[in-house]
Amino acid sequence: MRVTVSEVVFDCADPAALVRFWAALLGGEPVDREPGWSYVEPPGFVRVAFQRVPEGKSAKNRLHLDLEGGDVARAADAAVALGAVRVGGIVRDEQGSFQVMRDPEGNEFCFVAG
Repeated sequence: MRVTVSEVVFDCADPAALVRFWAALLGGEPVDREPGWSYVEPPGFVRVAFQRVPEGKSAKNRLHLDLEGGDVARAADAAVALGAVRVGGIVRDEQGSFQVMRDPEGNEFCFVAG
């Protein structure tokens, strides 16, 4: 059996706020389907959805998005202006470079360039 990914869903406290962060970062229009569920359909990517859960984030994500945005430092600066936080500095190795980030609710993602 082969399946396809239809959407990536983040558990969060405030779906309406978090979808606006990700829509600004990835493109697309935020949609609030109901008070506990919002989503964005970024160009060239699957739907990214946000569902309200009662518990807070307490550990490192087991899954994160790697985003290519050209210049890693500039992409990180733009994300910080939207409410993201850098985790450490830019890491450079023979494969390229990356910057670990956290969105406004603490979900990790990376900007990568290779």
